[in-house]
Amino acid sequence: MTGPAELVVPCVLMRAGTSRGPFFLREWLPAGDIARDEALIGAIGASDALQLDGLGGGSTLTSKVAIVSPSAEPGCDVDYLFAQVGVGRRSVDTRTNCGNMLAGVAPFAIEQGLVPAADGTTIVRVFNVNTGTRVDATVHTPGGWVTYVGDTRIDGVAGTGVPIRLDFLDAWGSVTGAVFPTGRRVDVLDGTAVTCIDAAMPLVLVRAGDLGVTGHETPPELDANEALRQRLESLRLTAGRLMGLGDVTGTVVPKPVLVSAGDGPASVTSRYFTPHRCHTAHAVTGAVGVATALALPGTVASQPGLPTGCHAVAVLHPQGRIVVEVELAGSGGDITVRRAGLIRTARKIMQGELHLPSHVFSSAGSRPTPGTRPGAGSTFPSRPLTIVVPTSAGGANDTIARAIARRLGPLLGRDVAVDNRAGAHGSIACEYVARAAPDGHTLLLGYAATHAMNPALQPLGYDPVADFAPVGLIGHSPTVLVVAGDSPVRDVADLIAQLRAEPGRYRYASAGDGTVPHLAAELFARSARVNLSRITYTGSSPAIGDLAGGRTELMFASLFTAYPWLATGRLRPIAVAGPSRIAALPEIPTLHEAGVDGVDVTQWYALFAPAGTPAPVVGTLNTALNRALTDTDTTGVTIEPGSPDTLRALIANKLHKWRHIIDRAELTNNRPRPARTSTL
Repeated sequence: MTGPAELVVPCVLMRAGTSRGPFFLREWLPAGDIARDEALIGAIGASDALQLDGLGGGSTLTSKVAIVSPSAEPGCDVDYLFAQVGVGRRSVDTRTNCGNMLAGVAPFAIEQGLVPAADGTTIVRVFNVNTGTRVDATVHTPGGWVTYVGDTRIDGVAGTGVPIRLDFLDAWGSVTGAVFPTGRRVDVLDGTAVTCIDAAMPLVLVRAGDLGVTGHETPPELDANEALRQRLESLRLTAGRLMGLGDVTGTVVPKPVLVSAGDGPASVTSRYFTPHRCHTAHAVTGAVGVATALALPGTVASQPGLPTGCHAVAVLHPQGRIVVEVELAGSGGDITVRRAGLIRTARKIMQGELHLPSHVFSSAGSRPTPGTRPGAGSTFPSRPLTIVVPTSAGGANDTIARAIARRLGPLLGRDVAVDNRAGAHGSIACEYVARAAPDGHTLLLGYAATHAMNPALQPLGYDPVADFAPVGLIGHSPTVLVVAGDSPVRDVADLIAQLRAEPGRYRYASAGDGTVPHLAAELFARSARVNLSRITYTGSSPAIGDLAGGRTELMFASLFTAYPWLATGRLRPIAVAGPSRIAALPEIPTLHEAGVDGVDVTQWYALFAPAGTPAPVVGTLNTALNRALTDTDTTGVTIEPGSPDTLRALIANKLHKWRHIIDRAELTNNRPRPARTSTL
């Protein structure tokens, strides 16, 4: 439950590179920059130095926020706004970028449904709103899913992770308009030579030896050197004015950096300040800037003589090194950096709801009403939602609906309940939703039976096309012919032989008229020229339970329904009712391979609203559904996010297909046996 005056927002907490902080979609946060920043102050707990009342860790490295949204920038996938939240003070600075937090943007965007994942790797082009620059982030997505598990180690982080490659495409001069905003590669400020450079991050570089230190000291040693820190701040303030940044007293840029010799060619030792404390490792954007200063001639960090082409520049920091791949173009004094790339890792720590107290909001206009969430009020949704399921609890439809509901709630900012209305082979639930108010708050978990097979089989009290507004497809699940684990049936040939030897003795479990278990079994019986008795249940859960208990002998079940029973050995697969074998059961043949043709049946699941639901509401539901599907565990279902139009076309195709199949097989008017409903 929410408190008496809390704002509740979805949130994902991530470690990205050597930083940590909450990630938000922009739509999750209050509208308006003032209310947004106050929400971030509350999220981090910025008001006290220990940040006890928020997610921060009492350090600038753990007081960072990433805000992600679809991009309107041509050629870019997502916008990324970075916010540095104060430690012990109510401040939010969005004038700079953070390359470490950038490492989490692409996986977050993919998991939230903003970018479709490819099988293998996915490249996400990120537009950094702070600096107006583009970065290509390459994420590993085996099987079309984000993974964080890998063997890559970055210094400053315990453990390993999957590599995330960041390629900075146009980070040079992004804040000030020039790589060297003062017009010089070296400026002398109060007797000290510095390089003011704008490369991914505005920096002021100083040779460590010029300030009386080696540059190899630890961060605590440098932080304890009060005279050094005061000197760096004085240089930073002067450099800020020379770089066109104005009075930078209250901002975090430019960042001061101490540079000294590295441990070999194309390496430099760096101590990066944030800006008042030394970073325990190093900022990614800062590493790009330091590597640029090394590669270009005439700076305080230059290593002259680097030819055009790509060079691996090592930036040494207190916990190890960051290797930046720098691509140089041109020659002589016209040499430039065309691109810089490096490897980071990221890890999702948690996701859920973040509760923000009202005291962080400065005015009544920005203060939330009791227990509110972004999007609540007069806009959709204005109250809790319900997903109506046409089958009994515990089955595949119910399981999928509950998995979707758990993810939709935080995305929509409202509770989402599941209401099982089994009966009349799905018609009770379908008619209920078809007659509900078309406002998006009552939805139907529809599937192949309710919107294709049963309507093709017999007249119903609803129209699967005219009475519903498609929201989106959830996914498909192959159909598997299964028997009890201790069944004497060895394979399809053996099953057919026994069915012919004892006609009518074998009973199949049906989940209702016009369902996959029903029509697949009838098509099998016609193709194999055998007789089967049918026992009908109110859904797949009681049907498959009775099969495992020996009350029926076989069932055509979706892989999603059967998988838990197959894993325990309670059921055994003998054939796949589809065009090809499936990866989850590679040794199991298709019915076609076993000599039985014409049984190609696939289960599918989708979400529907009542007809007449406004298009903007359907669009909101579709966006939330697609995001929910990126993080829904549905073993046995191939997740297939898509648009309402894609689902509409699927329904038309499947209705046509099943009307043809049913007419050809004479299932409508010539049912060999009446169904009898189990009372078990």
